[in-house]
Amino acid sequence: MRTLTSALAILLISQPLSAIQVWTLKATPQTVVIGNYSAATPPVLTIKSGDIVEIETVSGNPAALVRMGLAEKDVPPALVAIVRDVKGGPGGHILTGPIAIEGAEPGDTLEVHIESLKLPVPWAYNSFRYTSGFLTEDFPGSASKLIPLDLTRKVANFAPGIEIPLRPFFGSMGVAPPPDAGRYNSAPPWQHAGNLDNKELGAGAVLYIPVWAKGALFQVGDGHAGQGDGEVDITAMETALNGTFRFVLRKDLHLKWPRAETPTHYITMGMNEELVDATKQAVREMIEFLVTEKGLSRNDAYMLCSVAVDFSITQLVDGKKGVHGMLRKSLFTGPSAQK
Repeated sequence: MRTLTSALAILLISQPLSAIQVWTLKATPQTVVIGNYSAATPPVLTIKSGDIVEIETVSGNPAALVRMGLAEKDVPPALVAIVRDVKGGPGGHILTGPIAIEGAEPGDTLEVHIESLKLPVPWAYNSFRYTSGFLTEDFPGSASKLIPLDLTRKVANFAPGIEIPLRPFFGSMGVAPPPDAGRYNSAPPWQHAGNLDNKELGAGAVLYIPVWAKGALFQVGDGHAGQGDGEVDITAMETALNGTFRFVLRKDLHLKWPRAETPTHYITMGMNEELVDATKQAVREMIEFLVTEKGLSRNDAYMLCSVAVDFSITQLVDGKKGVHGMLRKSLFTGPSAQK
């Protein structure tokens, strides 16, 4: 993992600015996948490393949104068409893509720059069912709630007297998993990233994903207006979300698991059915990062994880629980700070 500055330098060396193309990918029945990541899904767009793609995503079920109180005229037409015409499974996320990156091969890393995010509708929703969530034994029923968004003031009006600052991000960003995984359920995150539900991955963040299939085959969806760490009832503030992404193919970086960075932090991740094992993975990934990218000994890396890294529960409800480690970039004041 390298800082944004060095990543941009690599991009400029590998491709002149004049050659970079900007693409637009709308969410339509022809450009989305529902419920899975797969190496067998043909790409809907093929780009070069360094290209920028403006991507539209939708979320929800039209009938359910109307039951929550959304006027039928305010349901995005693209969402109506997609839910009507696209068969999915085994999961339920609506994912725009796949996008193929020319030259991407297994063993490479796809560097995904989240340049900007835009909330196109003034509403979000949250819901839970008795079959899902972290406290199913305490909540045997189901409930749904439409949440108005004040896009001017950038707050969600959760209830009278309760305003939540908007912090949009995509819950699911990933590439195709290894081909032998078949149609991998969009719910649990894995080596291909996917449904990470990591609220730190907003505008300005960079996600590094190991490539497992030719072309990488990037998909994105599950837009959120905001979320608490844990996502304990199984949904965040679910909404439509549009994002501008810059994709850089890294032949020099070889990862086994996704990593990320923000302007202020390095991030490693762990995901496993057991929370303890997910935490161990996140810690081990941070140790590996500190040894390979920052030149620390393994002992010092382990110690630094204990005294300076915050390990937080990302989510508890996606089959595989998630943990992410956050390390401040400002701790590095010497030459290693430039890596």
